[in-house]
Amino acid sequence: MPDLLIELFSEEIPARMQARAAADLKKKVTDGLVDAGLTYAHARALSTPRRLTLVIEDLLAESPTVKEERKGPKVGAPEKAIEGFLRGAGVSREDLEERDTPKGAVYFASITKPGRPAAEIVSEVLEDAIRNFPWPKSMRWGTGSLRWVRPLHSILCVLSAEDGHSVVPLDVDGIKAGDTTEGHRFMGSGRFTVHGFEDYEVKLRRDHVILNAEERADIIWNDATNMAFAQGLELVEDKGLLAEVAGLVEWPVVLMGNIAEDFLGLPPEVLQTSMKEHQKFFSVKNPKTGRIEKFVTVANRETKDNGETILAGNQKVLFARLSDAKFFWENDIRVASSGADDWLDSLNNVTFHNKLGSQGDRIARIAALASEVAPVTGASFGEADKAARWAKADLSSEMVYEFPELQGLMGRYYGEAAGHSAAVAAAAEEHYSPLGPSDDVPSAPVSVSVAMADKLDTLTGFWAIDEKPTGSKDPFALRRAALGVIRLVLENNLRLSLDTHFERQLLRHKAHETQDDKLAAALAKDLEQEIADHGVLGAVVHTVKAAIDGELPKHIDALRETLPNTSADLLLFFHDRLKVYLKDQGVRHDVIDACIAMPGNDDLALLVARAKALQDFVGTEDGENLLQGFKRANNILSQAEEKDGVEYSFGAEVKFAEDDSEIALFATLDTAEEAIASALKTEDFASAMGTMATLRAPIDAFFEAVQVNSDNEIVRRNRLNLLSRIRVICLQAADLTRVEG
Repeated sequence: MPDLLIELFSEEIPARMQARAAADLKKKVTDGLVDAGLTYAHARALSTPRRLTLVIEDLLAESPTVKEERKGPKVGAPEKAIEGFLRGAGVSREDLEERDTPKGAVYFASITKPGRPAAEIVSEVLEDAIRNFPWPKSMRWGTGSLRWVRPLHSILCVLSAEDGHSVVPLDVDGIKAGDTTEGHRFMGSGRFTVHGFEDYEVKLRRDHVILNAEERADIIWNDATNMAFAQGLELVEDKGLLAEVAGLVEWPVVLMGNIAEDFLGLPPEVLQTSMKEHQKFFSVKNPKTGRIEKFVTVANRETKDNGETILAGNQKVLFARLSDAKFFWENDIRVASSGADDWLDSLNNVTFHNKLGSQGDRIARIAALASEVAPVTGASFGEADKAARWAKADLSSEMVYEFPELQGLMGRYYGEAAGHSAAVAAAAEEHYSPLGPSDDVPSAPVSVSVAMADKLDTLTGFWAIDEKPTGSKDPFALRRAALGVIRLVLENNLRLSLDTHFERQLLRHKAHETQDDKLAAALAKDLEQEIADHGVLGAVVHTVKAAIDGELPKHIDALRETLPNTSADLLLFFHDRLKVYLKDQGVRHDVIDACIAMPGNDDLALLVARAKALQDFVGTEDGENLLQGFKRANNILSQAEEKDGVEYSFGAEVKFAEDDSEIALFATLDTAEEAIASALKTEDFASAMGTMATLRAPIDAFFEAVQVNSDNEIVRRNRLNLLSRIRVICLQAADLTRVEG
């Protein structure tokens, strides 16, 4: 069984595209071969800046002969139908066979597809893969029609076995497949012939090309860390940069250079970001001081002067880059030290969204909401307000304009320079978190307040203008924002009513839409107070009417009708995100649904505590059996209520009990009802469900001993009312009707 070696040799492929391109080549070729009947033992894709390589081991020498039987039209069918079947099957009339079936005589055709040589199939599959390769961006060159990420120079495609190798015949826009390739652009010895993968890999390494990207990354990391260690320094880890640099070189040569003394006072993050983004340099820090003192660059060739000329050129360019960064830093510090009023004022002229106003408008809303959630997080009202108003200030700085990825971090540095407290300065950096499922969650009260307000304002704003995520599309990262709020609430164990804050913030967005300062002020003040006092919108219109002379705009009536619906829809979105979050923690969807159906479901900490207790409860034998008993009681009761047209909830009386098990159940329910109510009052769901578990045995005994639908109508009604009592008690903790099992 031969091995197949493919190499597509071109000009430099962008580093960010290489890994995906290698995987795409492997998928397109192997899928095509398997579809054509060629199976194999193992496939492996590799990449360098100038080549994509695929090696397939133990490929079938030819595809197997395939016999297929096709059912055709009925005997006596129209001639055109029969002719169409013959064309599709590729057979003649004489090849058809008549067979009797339950539906009458039918034509059948036996088709034999002979096997084909591997070379023929590989040629077709590889040409299709090359011509239809899914590059994110591609180009044409010369006079041909082929599109590739960069000009494609050669195709190596050989089938090798113990008795030798053969070139697969292939011609793509004048580029003919062969058995030759070339090594390093500068240190290589020209083109050479290869016979198989082992020969290919050895000759490439001899010609200064390391084919495996992971090996190149390991060489870079090991050499760089050893250089830093030798000087008592430490390489700053950056896996993304390491993968990118490994995709820029075929023969990595690690060099360490110095950073001029003028720049060592810059924040380490500024140095690291500038060197990474502009020069693809690794940062080297002093572990004792945390300062970035040197850099590591990776050349693509060895030189007679051991890289001195390369380092000199890099240091010259780096000096110019860091001079800019130093200018930005010093100028920003000067502005921040004077209070940064210009920065804050300029945000009023920066549009956040054409329907949601400027960054200045947004900051005002965030500050109001941060102040409202401050008592919940434990932050002081004044610091929460101040932190929210400062949090976005660095968006106007020159440093963040040049390096947007430093937003927040520079806000912390500039906040310290402006004289803000450590909590306010830290909030500028931390309020963007968490950005993803693995990102750390802020725990400082002020930071949590601003982070919550920032994300809730984004969510309520886009809900207010009906720009919600649809399908896989989420251009404003609203799912991520909702997950951020969920993690902030749960990991800080915050107890708050999301629905109330939704409505307050939605009102602020509606106030902004009026473009009437007087009306906006009244809405923002009076309506928020109404919700704070009553939690409803019923008297809101009258409150505003008393505050504003003249008739209110018509949209206020619409506001009264649509606001609760918008808030409920947003809460539903949160519940969907919460299900995803809890599923990763092993909490069942039906358990979450059972808890969402309970009152107070906008208090996420309460909801999750209830869900985890219920999950533990139904996972026990007693819990599972009680669930079955509850469902049995509920089904019997529901059927009786539907049949009789009445609701059995008027209280069962023990005096009508006829069986000892019935009397025992009354006693157990009396004790359990009080204990469960007491536990739920203190939100001790584990104890409440533990008490519910004690109902299992009496309920089982009751159903074994008595017939609920007794011939005695008084006894029957009493027993149905007893089942109603079981249902009411069990539904206090969660809606067990939604739990499967």
